[in-house]
Formats: sequence, C-alpha cells, structure tokens
Amino acid sequence: MLLDLLARAPAWRKLHMVGEMNRTVRELALIGLRRRYPYDTEERLKRRLATLLLGDDLARKAYGPESEE
Repeated sequence: MLLDLLARAPAWRKLHMVGEMNRTVRELALIGLRRRYPYDTEERLKRRLATLLLGDDLARKAYGPESEE
C-alpha cells in the first residue's frame, strides 16, 4: 500500500521527501559526532560531518585541510 502511494505521488512531493530524509540523516550524523567529540566546536563538528558525507579527498578540496585541534 505504501509503495503504491509513493508511486502515485507527484514528483515535487518525492523530491520534498528526499530533501527531508537528507536533512534528517545530517542531523543524526551531527548528533553522533557531538556524542563522539563532545569538546569540539560547532565549526570542527561541521568539518567532521563534511568528511563523513563527502570523504576525505572531496572535503579537503571543498573546505581545506582539517585542523589538528
């Protein structure tokens, strides 16, 4: 039944659902990083998230090298 509803949903609704899912994944990943690194700054946590989501090479190209704090 859910698959049928998803198949009949308009494209804009499916894109909205994917966007919400991506936002939720990022929030959950940040929560996990905050628990793992409780003393990191928000900037450092966001850089760690970029590495997690993009991989080391692309995150380095986009944001520069990671600081050694």
